Amino acid sequence: MGQNKKIIIKKVDSVQNPFIHRLHYLFIYYLFVCVTLTSNYSRFFMFPTGLSSPNPPPPPTQEARPAATDVKTDSGNITSTKKRKINGSEREDTSDTISSSPPKTLNSSSSSSSSSSPTPLHIQKKLRFEDSVDFIGLDVKMAEEAAAAAASCSNNKSKAMFLPGGVGHHANGLTKTAGSTTFSNSKPGAAKKLVIKNFREKPKLPENYTQETWQKLKEAVEAIQNSTSIKYNLEELYQAVENLCFHKISAKLYKQLRAVCEDHIKAQIDQFREYPFTVSVLFLKKIDKCWQDHCRQMIMIRSIFLFLDRTYVLQNSMLPSIWDMGLELFRFYIISDLKVQSKTIDGILLLIERERNGEAIDRSLLRSLLSMLSDLQIYQESFEQRFLEETNRLYAAEGQRLMQEREVPEYLHHVNKRLEEEADRVITYLDQSTQKPLILAVEKQLLGEHLTATLQKGLTNLLDENRIQDLSLLYQLFSRVRGGVSVLLQHWIEYIKAFGSTIVINPEKDKTMVQELLDFKDKVDLIIDVCFMKNEKFVNAMKEAFETFINKRPNKPAELIAKHVDSKLRAGNKEATDEELEKMLDKIMIIFRFIYECGAAFTSKLEGMFKDMELSKDIMVQFKQYMQCQNIPGNIELTVNILTMGYWPTYVPMEVHLPPEMVRLQEIFKTFYLGKHSGRKLQWQSTLGHCVLKAEFKEGKKELQVSLFQTLVLLMFNEGEEFTLEEIKVATGIEDSELRRTLQSLACGKARVLTKIPKSKDVEDGDKFSCNDDFKHKLFRIKINQIQMKETVEEQASTTERVFQDRQYQIDAAIVRIMKMRKTLTHNLLMSEVYSQLKFPVKPADLKKRIESLIDRDYMERDKENSNQYNYVA
Repeated sequence: MGQNKKIIIKKVDSVQNPFIHRLHYLFIYYLFVCVTLTSNYSRFFMFPTGLSSPNPPPPPTQEARPAATDVKTDSGNITSTKKRKINGSEREDTSDTISSSPPKTLNSSSSSSSSSSPTPLHIQKKLRFEDSVDFIGLDVKMAEEAAAAAASCSNNKSKAMFLPGGVGHHANGLTKTAGSTTFSNSKPGAAKKLVIKNFREKPKLPENYTQETWQKLKEAVEAIQNSTSIKYNLEELYQAVENLCFHKISAKLYKQLRAVCEDHIKAQIDQFREYPFTVSVLFLKKIDKCWQDHCRQMIMIRSIFLFLDRTYVLQNSMLPSIWDMGLELFRFYIISDLKVQSKTIDGILLLIERERNGEAIDRSLLRSLLSMLSDLQIYQESFEQRFLEETNRLYAAEGQRLMQEREVPEYLHHVNKRLEEEADRVITYLDQSTQKPLILAVEKQLLGEHLTATLQKGLTNLLDENRIQDLSLLYQLFSRVRGGVSVLLQHWIEYIKAFGSTIVINPEKDKTMVQELLDFKDKVDLIIDVCFMKNEKFVNAMKEAFETFINKRPNKPAELIAKHVDSKLRAGNKEATDEELEKMLDKIMIIFRFIYECGAAFTSKLEGMFKDMELSKDIMVQFKQYMQCQNIPGNIELTVNILTMGYWPTYVPMEVHLPPEMVRLQEIFKTFYLGKHSGRKLQWQSTLGHCVLKAEFKEGKKELQVSLFQTLVLLMFNEGEEFTLEEIKVATGIEDSELRRTLQSLACGKARVLTKIPKSKDVEDGDKFSCNDDFKHKLFRIKINQIQMKETVEEQASTTERVFQDRQYQIDAAIVRIMKMRKTLTHNLLMSEVYSQLKFPVKPADLKKRIESLIDRDYMERDKENSNQYNYVA
């Protein structure tokens, strides 16, 4: 601690940094005095030329001036022992009070130069050179002189060290009194202390400085407002504002600036009040130019008065910023003027109306004006309310007119176009806050007011013609309006009921009823999936509507669907592939579920049929493997479908005379099947069999796809040339009526592979049949259909009776369920309850019969005192 401390000063190449070369003497002058800036009056300022220097320190928030760059050199640090004697008065003080100022420090690595805080403080602090101190920005020569001065100070213990001049002037004109800085050495070898004290008194501004400075600032503001050149440099003007703010003239400066801006804006109003209204577009352009000029001017003015804006205005929350002040003045004197505002808003609305009518307008002008209204915070009160009123008026009239003139698809496209146009206006020039009320207004006037009229006028045509795109647009538009989907849903249900009823109720359509139902179901499914976005409400509504119309005609739909399924299953894969058949049967099952008389029990039987078909495929795969393992010879490929008797209709078994090869294969399959499923019984249904025969004619080889009965007849002609009806009957064992239909299909149909003598449409006793060697056909495989017998009245009655027999169990179950719950009921109440539970129509007479049957079986009884009342028997 007793050794002398060395001041280490870095070498800087002054040639590479001419700015530092010019200022290094000034910097050395402050080297020890200004290590730490300790008060508001000991800071270093430079005032630009052109303005007299008032010698004030800058305010607390002044931005730091550029510091000299730290340059590294190869010479490293230099330790100097040269001594230099500095004249000055002696002063010793071991503890001085330092008044610290707001932060601005020299670029020095000394820890003693970092004393700063955001607000003025009074602290006690000792500054010691106990370590090496690096000062940035000195050249080598001056570094050596500074080191010599430090060494001289250590040898002269009782003398204080001051910078040359005792009393001198800084570069910024501030006056410094002697003795503000001392080195104190009370003991030999003790650490040296650097003591910094405040100036004796605060510097004063030169006379007329404030007035002259404001005059120059005013001239600059007026030059900006008049779009003329500014006499002074912007940096000088900024520094002038900074100087005035530092000397507590901020309030006056703000008022003066506001007055100048206010006078300028006041002068603009007359040109707009007297402007003719007929040329509204020119008036709008003039307003827009005034606004653009005002914004540009306020930006430049604020850049000059930025220091005022960031200090005085920021610290006074009640004062608007310079930019907001400009907005207030423009709003108050220009836009808030009733005539100007009225002309401006009317002009904007006129331009928007022209654009809506198809004219081209200046959209950038609209965007600028509406942005102006938004910036001035009068957009909603002055423009938006009137704009929405005009929008409602325009589209209300347009909707009424176009609903009368245009068809529904055209009208829907027009509405969609209008919605897109308004959305584009919001993006282009309207404020975002207008989007929601604007779109709601368009939707209400063009859609909401015409929901029912639109559907009544065009929905049926759209659905009948299956116009998918228009229906999709209809759903999208109606989804935007409250209640739109509900109204569409109701009309959707009504359409399905009406269209479906025309299919089911009309007896003339019985032959095509099932296919039309399937096609109609496919159509509505497609509309729901594609147009109605698979909305679950529309799916459920469709099911309810189908159930309603398909049960309007009792029994017949179920009967026709059952026959349709039977015919498809009989044909098998002759008319369609397995995949197509499965899809068709799936669709039929869906239709079945809509029929009340079928219900779950009937549907389960149908599902059992499908299950039988799938199991039969697996069994035939195993049978073929069995045949290969047994090495059973034969050139006939056998396919068997195993049908569960409970699932399928009852078929009358018919014994026919099969060829020995067929009988042998039947026995092989029977052995195979019963070996896997013991206890079961197989019954061959010859009426359901079919075969593929290979035949040779003069034209060439053909394949004939025929029934089993047709096969037995054709195989006889391998044994002879001609046979009579009686001979064929004895040989095949086919029942007479069935044989006549079989021969009629072979000899009298479109594909006549047999020749009948005599020729006629019907087969009579004594007719003779021979093979038609001249048979020709364009196809290689020919399907010869069996002639179907027409259903007689007796058969229809029998079918109806069987259906009623199946329903009896459901009626009985409903009656017992009701009586068990109620215990006692009158006849009328019981009938009402039963009708409410049953989903198929029942005649009152039939219902009475079921009640009597349950009384006979002791499920219920008549009341002994009241014969019109029933009691449940537990």
